[in-house]
Amino acid sequence: MIRKHRQRGIILIAVLWSIALLSGLAMAASTTFRSFVGIVTVHRDRLRADALFTAGLEVAAGIIGRLDATPVVELETRLAMPGGGVEIRLGDEGGRIDIGKAPVEVLASLFRHLGARDPEGIAQQVVAWRTVDKDQPRATSEEAQAPESEWPFSDVRQLSQVPGMSPELFEAAAPLLTIFGNATVNPLTAPVEVIAALPGVGRPQLRAFLETRLRFPTDAARVRATLGPAQQHLAEAPQRVASVELRATLDDGFATAAKAVIVLLRDDSEPYRILAWNPLESGRGGSPRNAEAKR
Repeated sequence: MIRKHRQRGIILIAVLWSIALLSGLAMAASTTFRSFVGIVTVHRDRLRADALFTAGLEVAAGIIGRLDATPVVELETRLAMPGGGVEIRLGDEGGRIDIGKAPVEVLASLFRHLGARDPEGIAQQVVAWRTVDKDQPRATSEEAQAPESEWPFSDVRQLSQVPGMSPELFEAAAPLLTIFGNATVNPLTAPVEVIAALPGVGRPQLRAFLETRLRFPTDAARVRATLGPAQQHLAEAPQRVASVELRATLDDGFATAAKAVIVLLRDDSEPYRILAWNPLESGRGGSPRNAEAKR
């Protein structure tokens, strides 16, 4: 009798262990399935957002193409599509200060305008960064006037690595800068802060400049003349390269953003070409922020 009870006890324990094992497997399978569904949902949202980005770039290129010779001043629009929409903001890279080409006095004036402690020294360091020989170490500020070589900036974010450049100064300067511009700034498309940062531009000159540009938006010579000596740093340039800020929002709340730089070339086989692509953070219910800002 004792042996039978013992056998029944062993069988009961085995059954209980089997039930526990099956329950554990079921829970693991449920968790795995939920994780898989989550991954599929995120992947689906990103694919839909990418489609909105592509649509946004197509619209941006179409706007620039239709404007032709008309200056692309900061302009915003929105494209609504089934399942979501994309906000588009256009700007002319030629209206910004090119850190790979701008004269040292323009860079120094910019940093002074933004409150840098040593604007001339930082400007010399920027010029030194772009004029160093590829096979040699980076130049010091004393060597900043060395002959220019083939070492341009490849990304505005590299400016944060220049000696003397604080995170706060870089944060303030970055929206006014480009690597796709010219040695001069396009007066018809330059943001107000860019013009205000040029050497010799005070409030009276800035006010006259803005009033004239508002009245004569395509007359570059008339607009330049309002700045007196500072006009040497301005020149109208053909619209070639544009910045495109995109923010895609899906109906389910998923939002993501990106900033692109595109170029339209005459007689090109493609409607536009992407020169730079900077993805931003994405998520639900929040405002995407630049992923680089966290680093």
